[in-house]
Amino acid sequence: MMFARLPRPPRALLRGAVYAGALAAAVALAACASPPSRFYTLGADTAGSAAPVSASTAAPAWLIEVAPIDVPPQVAKNQLVVQTGPTQVKVLEEERWASLPGDEIRRALSTTLTQQLRTIDVYGTAHSDATPVYRVSMNVQRFESWPGSHALMDAVWSVRAVRSNAVMTCRSVVSEPVGGGYDVLVEGHRQALAQISAQIASAVQAMAAANPARAASGASGKGTSVVVPACPSAAATKAAAGG
Repeated sequence: MMFARLPRPPRALLRGAVYAGALAAAVALAACASPPSRFYTLGADTAGSAAPVSASTAAPAWLIEVAPIDVPPQVAKNQLVVQTGPTQVKVLEEERWASLPGDEIRRALSTTLTQQLRTIDVYGTAHSDATPVYRVSMNVQRFESWPGSHALMDAVWSVRAVRSNAVMTCRSVVSEPVGGGYDVLVEGHRQALAQISAQIASAVQAMAAANPARAASGASGKGTSVVVPACPSAAATKAAAGG
């Protein structure tokens, strides 16, 4: 039995077929690729705030320590989590925080407080015992994002005078109306955090003013009574935050 030898296709034709196949595969992959992610931050807008401490040679009257901040587990992720109903949420893969929400809140809070109080955040940094230190702690119990409706922050926070037993514990619930779009939703959270930051700044100032001798000396004050002011009024601090 004899077999006829089929003619071999030209090499140029083979290369063209391989190139066409590779191009088709690349187009298919591009069509299936995810759209680019957008990143958001709660970084404080300090344009209208007090001048930074570095602009002055005077030592701050007190220091602050802004501790790491806890947020609800369901929103403790890089993706934005939005409410679609009272018991339903949606995780947005393309809309993301620049860092985890707890870190975003802490960084923005620290920046705002250091600007408003003309001081330094010394958390995790060695510092002199001669200067009074106020530790700020926050537990965000609700961090809700309702597109086209409102952004809500419900936080329990405290200001404690380090080296004494003076501590003020308060709660702030702020709801900011927002329009459509994720940019304005994030801006709503920024405005809500600005109001809470103003309340905390007022609390630190009230704590220092209620115990002037202790604040001036930085003494521990063990065995002596301390004055703990009442929590600042939300209405009194909203105007200071620009609300």
